[in-house]
Amino acid sequence: MDVLAFGVQADERPLIEAAFAEEGGARCVEVFLTADTAAIAHGHQTISTSVNCDLGPEVLRTLAAGGTRMIAQRSTGFNNIDIDVAEALGLTVFRVSSYSPYSVAEFAWALATAVNRNLVRAAIRTRDFDFRLQGLMGRDLHGRTAGIIGTGRIGAAFASIAHGFGMRLLGWDVHENPDCRALGMEYVDRDRLLRESDLVSLHVPLLPTTAHLLDARALRLMKDDALLVNSSRGGLIDTEALVGELRKGRFAGVGLDVYEAESGLFFLDKSLEGVDDDVLARLMTFPHVIVTSHQAYYTQDAVGQIIAATVENVRDGEAGRRTPNVIVPRAPEAG
Repeated sequence: MDVLAFGVQADERPLIEAAFAEEGGARCVEVFLTADTAAIAHGHQTISTSVNCDLGPEVLRTLAAGGTRMIAQRSTGFNNIDIDVAEALGLTVFRVSSYSPYSVAEFAWALATAVNRNLVRAAIRTRDFDFRLQGLMGRDLHGRTAGIIGTGRIGAAFASIAHGFGMRLLGWDVHENPDCRALGMEYVDRDRLLRESDLVSLHVPLLPTTAHLLDARALRLMKDDALLVNSSRGGLIDTEALVGELRKGRFAGVGLDVYEAESGLFFLDKSLEGVDDDVLARLMTFPHVIVTSHQAYYTQDAVGQIIAATVENVRDGEAGRRTPNVIVPRAPEAG
């Protein structure tokens, strides 16, 4: 194999190198794939990318011109890849269709409980030996309503935890999940879910049909004291509209592990630079908002599964096998 992996985190490097050791090894670089870094891939037939890499038309053409023939994305989402251009260039594209759903579901719950009980504010205070309780009051989640938008494997895992809290479950999805039904979930239309839920958690992919699923109108339907959690894709929420609602004093807490303009920011150290994203800067001024850097998937279990699946995807790609992980199959051999 001839593999170059872009956007590799320090914790991931030894796992990727070990996984590809029997296949001839993999070269890992921390930089993300962009128009400026695509030339690094010159001469590498196979590259592996993360969800924050740019695989738009310009980058794909540079890759193809440099000899790249296969892309193995280390994520479930692939909205960063121009599929039509990849197919036109004859590039084979894989993704990881599934990994531990508990990694994301458990982190989403960590965000929900953190904003509900003001844990970040409390921890900052006590580090300064300020032990007052003013402004730290939360609410019992038991007996309240959890609205789960997207009830696939991750949404179902989130629902199972909500059931353990003793919450009423509402769900919205194009397909009903019998496992969620067995927990007592009632499937309703999106507007009703938003109106009745005390906690709304998003677990759907980012598609043209789901972009800004929570727009200004949808956000206005939610309870003034609702909790909102997004651990799926940033583009599901119209962030400017969310900031507008927060400025009105709405929502008891918001936990975001993703942001619609996170590319070029998340996974990078910007602490010594000025960040010119006014929307993100304003969002982070609200004391009842927590923003984390797309880390919900980041457990030993999930990352190990993602890397193992990536190795298999590369093997399958070289063998020309079609699997559920194929986004763009290998072009037919000429002749």
